[in-house]
Amino acid sequence: MTKQVTIDAKGVHYTPLNQQIRKALEDGADEVVVNNVLGQRFIGDGLHGDATIRVNGVAGGDLAMFMSGPTIIVHGNAEHAPGNTMDSGKVVIHGSAGDAVAHSMRGGKVFVRGDIGYRGGIHMKQYETQRPILVVGGSAQTFLGEYMAGGLLVVLGLDGVMKAREIGSGIHGGEIVIRGDVDDACLAAGAKKVPLTDEDRTRIAPVLREFADDFGLDPEPIVNANYTRIVPASARPFAGKYTWE
Repeated sequence: MTKQVTIDAKGVHYTPLNQQIRKALEDGADEVVVNNVLGQRFIGDGLHGDATIRVNGVAGGDLAMFMSGPTIIVHGNAEHAPGNTMDSGKVVIHGSAGDAVAHSMRGGKVFVRGDIGYRGGIHMKQYETQRPILVVGGSAQTFLGEYMAGGLLVVLGLDGVMKAREIGSGIHGGEIVIRGDVDDACLAAGAKKVPLTDEDRTRIAPVLREFADDFGLDPEPIVNANYTRIVPASARPFAGKYTWE
């Protein structure tokens, strides 16, 4: 039987709010519902286990930072850097999110139904089979995938035109997959386009279907759309920028 705890965050500072969430989980809650959230930071930071946290409102910065295992579902928007250095687990945002989404993320999944700000996926990284995944349903701003060292970053652009410029600046690992064509002028130094093969499509299809299921979308048009795949042109994109004595 699921044990659910409901917390009212109205007017509560982020420190006691996060203490309440942790106490509920320590007392055995499987699901914590947090209502009236209005920018409180650090929700879910450093948490372990497999509990679910439902955030009703606008989640503050660094949501799920260093998190390992839980699922956080935000019914609203999120501020900067959700998924920052996240190790495992899942974040589902039913609105949009700010800058630096999935900053230095090491594992798990971040799904954003709406748009994200600048530097989405900056320095995502992977180790062996631990691979972070960021999927954006809307658009992304400039410096998407900056300094990426690993992982999968997908931008679907379901709600309009792709806005990002300087895509993949300094990318040296991982891959960026964008629905539709991407103009060469939008790529930054160190990034290059390659064909999305049938094997690639088969590999990312389960992620796209999971995203569609979480947001109640028809998966078939998403899975079968035309995509551009962007990867590193080199493992050392700025090697020529340094002078060695």
